[in-house]
Order: sequence, then structure tokens, then C-alpha cells
Amino acid sequence: MLRICRFRWDRQWLVVNSKGRAYTQRVEPKLALVEVELPKDAFTEGWEPTKSSYLVVRALGMDDLNVCLGQQCAKADGVSVWEWSGSTLDEGDEASKWLSTYLGKPSRLMSETRAVDPKFAPGFKVMFSDGGSLDALNELLKEPVPINRFRPNILVKGCKPFFEDLWKELRINMFKFQGVKLCSRCKVPTINQENGIAGSEPNETLKEFRSDKVLCPNKKQQGKVYFGQNLVCQESLTEGKGKTISVGDCVYVFSKASSPTEAAA
Repeated sequence: MLRICRFRWDRQWLVVNSKGRAYTQRVEPKLALVEVELPKDAFTEGWEPTKSSYLVVRALGMDDLNVCLGQQCAKADGVSVWEWSGSTLDEGDEASKWLSTYLGKPSRLMSETRAVDPKFAPGFKVMFSDGGSLDALNELLKEPVPINRFRPNILVKGCKPFFEDLWKELRINMFKFQGVKLCSRCKVPTINQENGIAGSEPNETLKEFRSDKVLCPNKKQQGKVYFGQNLVCQESLTEGKGKTISVGDCVYVFSKASSPTEAAA
């Protein structure tokens, strides 16, 4: 279900250090091993949380953490995520104790569920990729990687490898999306999501055929590698109900970029 041009519950929570700076798997690979569970009805259109609704957070060797989705949280200032800084909502001392114990350093859980600032989750709101692109990459790897290394919101199947690079305007169900640019990748795809251990792949192989040097040879080189496309949801073509996309929905492409070089811009 999409809300405010992105999927509901996506990037709603953030772990920060004692200075309010965001943690990611780049600096804390153990976050890959944290599992979360929302109420089954949380993905139903029109559902709203109550004081008996919980986000359950789990990790090996830890008791379950139950975060109430209907509680009133205190405002927290001085939180920063990349270039953005501002106010969020603090999920409280119990969540802080759980995360501090798990990570071994002072940490707190912040929430945008009751949004204080809509820019809390900066950047592009939807990332999508194609299963054929993953298959093409895996053919070049000694050990194939699963799609969770890339964490797309939308996974498209039935296309030629990397054909999604060129998509500029598309529709899924009653939503119009715009392809903004190719998704440049950090070190997170190199982190095994089953054990939290980082390696060199698949990024080393991506450098051989998905780098800015290969795709954009006439532009300033920044050592980037690309996999997937960043999208923004332009508008919903329906009012009220029907603000969902589902497994099996068709993707209709209305315009394309002329080349990966243009798409990566």
C-alpha cells in the first residue's frame, strides 16, 4: 500500500547513536540480522494501529522487543540522516536498552510513523529491479546472491536483463511512476543478510560491466556501480480505496531513456 508517494511502513524507523546520527548496515552489519514483524492487518488498506498493535523486533540471543504502534512518543531533536537533520519521534527507553545491548553501544530507535518531518526518509521513495538482471549477474558470480542483497521495493520479472534501466514513465495498477535515475550501490549488497558478514561481491563483478566508467564513459568518474532504478510515485489515478499494488500486477511502460548513460544522469 502506498502513502505519500511511498510504501506504508517503508523506512519508518531509524536506529541512531548517542549523537543522534543514523546507523546503517554500512557501519553496523549486525543490523542485517534483526528481524521485524508487523501485525498481519498492517498491510490491509484502511487499517490503523491501536495501543494493542505492536512492531515485534527480534535478533538471535535477544528477547523480543515489542514496540507499540499506537503509543504517544516524545519528540526528539538533533537527529541526522545523511544530509538531512531535524526532529523525529523517540520510541522510548525499552527500545533503546534493547538496541544498546544488541549493538554494544548507546542507541535509540526513532520513528516517523506519526511524521514530524516528511523529509525524515530522504531520497527516492521507491526502488525497483528486474529478476532477469539478477539472473544475469548471478551467471557471472562464483556464488549467486539473492535479491535481498539489493532490497528492492518492487521486483519485476519477464524482461531482458537491465532493460529496466531505460524506463522513464510507467504505471502499476493505478499508480504512475517516474524513473529518476539508476540506483548507485554502496557496500550493503556485499553484506550477507543471513550472517551479517561482508565480502567483496557482488560489487566487484558489477564494476566490470555496471560501473559509471562503463555506462557513462564521457562523464566524471566517481567509482559508482549501478543495479536497479530509483522511482518516484507521481500520482494516484484513483481516489479513496485502491491505493495498493500487488504481486502479479502488470507494469506498463510509456516512455524510455535513449541509453543507460541518460538514465544514470
